[in-house]
Amino acid sequence: MSFMHRRKLLKIIDTEKIKDAIREAEQKTSGEIRVSIAPFFYGKVRRVAEKAFLRLRMTNTRQRNGILFFIVPARRRFVVLGDEGIHAKVGQEVWEKIVKAMSEKFRKGKFTEGIIQGIKEVGEHLAAHFPYDPLTDVNELPDDVDFDRKKKKQDN
Repeated sequence: MSFMHRRKLLKIIDTEKIKDAIREAEQKTSGEIRVSIAPFFYGKVRRVAEKAFLRLRMTNTRQRNGILFFIVPARRRFVVLGDEGIHAKVGQEVWEKIVKAMSEKFRKGKFTEGIIQGIKEVGEHLAAHFPYDPLTDVNELPDDVDFDRKKKKQDN
């Protein structure tokens, strides 16, 4: 993705609203939510998303209940990945439902709204299975939107 495309994307996606949605969702759960916006790359989106999952230390949560929204606007693709703790509780059907709801918003050009809707939905599932405990909960991962600044190599 060129610099100009990245700049345009930053205007389209309201990172502050996304951070607020993450914070709001995480106030009800011990789970952790991250959003990563990737530049254009060749290769399989899921495979790069899985690498981002590790790079962002999504597996470092105590209860293995991190969720990553990995979005590649230039490819018009995204992946929602849940760590093993939350995936074992909700299964693939939940991820597919969330992806469908987000896709509908994205098709209408409502990128921020689509991401926020996804965050709210995963937040509800996290809260149901990993409720917030004020005595033990800590924010294990940053709430900032990740813009991977590294150049991507072809990843087949």
